[in-house]
Amino acid sequence: MAETLKGNAHVYSRDDINTDEIIPARYLNSDKEEELAEHAMEDLDKEFINKVKGGDFIIAGENFGCGSSREHAIWALRGSGIRAVFAKSFARIFYRNAVNNGFLAIECNYVVKKVKNGNELEINIKKGKIKNLTKKEEYKFAPLPEFTIELMEAGGLLEYIKKK
Repeated sequence: MAETLKGNAHVYSRDDINTDEIIPARYLNSDKEEELAEHAMEDLDKEFINKVKGGDFIIAGENFGCGSSREHAIWALRGSGIRAVFAKSFARIFYRNAVNNGFLAIECNYVVKKVKNGNELEINIKKGKIKNLTKKEEYKFAPLPEFTIELMEAGGLLEYIKKK
């Protein structure tokens, strides 16, 4: 995993974005990320898949990923090119699924107020810094624990266990 990530922000500032909005249940007949990605965020933003580019970020309010415990939500976001989600808070199971799948879910309470849709961001995971290149501002978040970074670098829990 690169220490520094760069991409554009897709801001959904409301709270309680649920897994059915991330990937609607009617598409759960696949576990292929590229197929799920075609419908990522579809019920929340019909143009999402046309706007997102590889390496982009989602910025959201509280309790992101609430609802069912489907891992498909992680796979759909990753398949669409989203590199990380920054939210005020995450639903517990979504957060656990993200870590287990090697997907970055980072709590940052105030970022939703600072970052605007389309802002270019540069993220330093190990230092816990977000540079807003568009606004020339810098924000901090609690750096991820070393074990979580090891899981991310391995590609998730299963890959981590295989390497050990």
